[in-house]
Amino acid sequence: MTGVSEARATIFGHVLNPTGQRSPHKILRKKLIGDKVSEWYPHDIKQDDPLFVARQEQERVSKLEMLKRHGKGPPKKSQGKRAAKRSK
Repeated sequence: MTGVSEARATIFGHVLNPTGQRSPHKILRKKLIGDKVSEWYPHDIKQDDPLFVARQEQERVSKLEMLKRHGKGPPKKSQGKRAAKRSK
């Protein structure tokens, strides 16, 4: 019977596993899909265009300045709620 199963495995390209131990062959047999998935999504403009990144940074800084003018900006270092609790 082992000769038949060995012959079948070589003919059909199967992996012979007579002991029945766990094997990663089932997963490794599948085609890799990473390239197809990456082709599906459009190219990321943030990585290539320095003007886009600079514009985002400028918008972030302008929003931060506006919040500071209204008194809603982040506190200075060691001036927040936690620091006030520790100093008491």
